[in-house]
Amino acid sequence: MACQLNVNGRAVTVDAPDDTPLLDILRERLGLAGPRFGCGANQCGACHVLIDGRSLPACDTPLWAAAGRDVVTVEGLGTPASPHPLQRALIDAQAGQCGYCLSGIQASAAALLAADPDPDERAVRAALDAHLCRCGAHNRIVRAVLAAAAAMRAGRAPA
Repeated sequence: MACQLNVNGRAVTVDAPDDTPLLDILRERLGLAGPRFGCGANQCGACHVLIDGRSLPACDTPLWAAAGRDVVTVEGLGTPASPHPLQRALIDAQAGQCGYCLSGIQASAAALLAADPDPDERAVRAALDAHLCRCGAHNRIVRAVLAAAAAMRAGRAPA
């Protein structure tokens, strides 16, 4: 069945069964490598994307649930030449080690910052609680999200 959705600001039509996981569509059909397959059961957070501004797991979101909605992957947050302030803060803080979890974390952090431009550390940790990072970089990631929030409030790139 043909399904229309908006991915990273671009209207796309996908011909696939309605129950196809959104993650499969993004990675295999649209070539977006940012959202990662981790567990396939909404337990690790590696596959999170923004759907209408909410951070949701793409691994267990069926295609029909994304029909007509705005989907933003890590590739849609910013570009290498003009990264999103959150991406800049993560880079500046050297917050990622292997980076496998970071695309999902960025989706959840971006959703948090859109809803709450001045989160405290507790709010950041709660927003990122569903994300597993085996490298143990959570503290750097939390500090980077807080730095991005401060930079966004000030209207500048993170330091």
